[in-house]
Amino acid sequence: MKKILFILAAMLTIGFSAKADHDQVVTFNQLPATAQTLLKQYFADKMPLVVTMDWDDYTIMYETGEKVEFDKQGNWKEIDCRASMVPLELIPEQIKTHVRTTFPGTTILKLDRNRSGYEIKLNNGLDIEYNRSFRVVEIDD
Repeated sequence: MKKILFILAAMLTIGFSAKADHDQVVTFNQLPATAQTLLKQYFADKMPLVVTMDWDDYTIMYETGEKVEFDKQGNWKEIDCRASMVPLELIPEQIKTHVRTTFPGTTILKLDRNRSGYEIKLNNGLDIEYNRSFRVVEIDD
């Protein structure tokens, strides 16, 4: 009986871990139209390295290190530009104003949107979290 339970537990563990790592490589044309439009507008000069899809999002990795994630509808979730900066037109005005006045001379390298609000990473190493009303919730270095 113990042997059967062990085998069953092992099979469940393998099944769940295989499901979690189930990224599938897709073509640019398989992205939702909204995602394609954003990428063509703001990342047209970059060469995609790989486009992947999993059960809840799409991820585009570029040769230059940038990464953009979209939900299944094509709405951006995360824009990580690492060494360059997030396109200004994609940053909410309240966040741009706050960064410009509080941290002059810095640029936003990463912009993350989730249910609770936004998170950004500045080129000076600070991570700032905003709630849905664009109030600062946390600043971390």
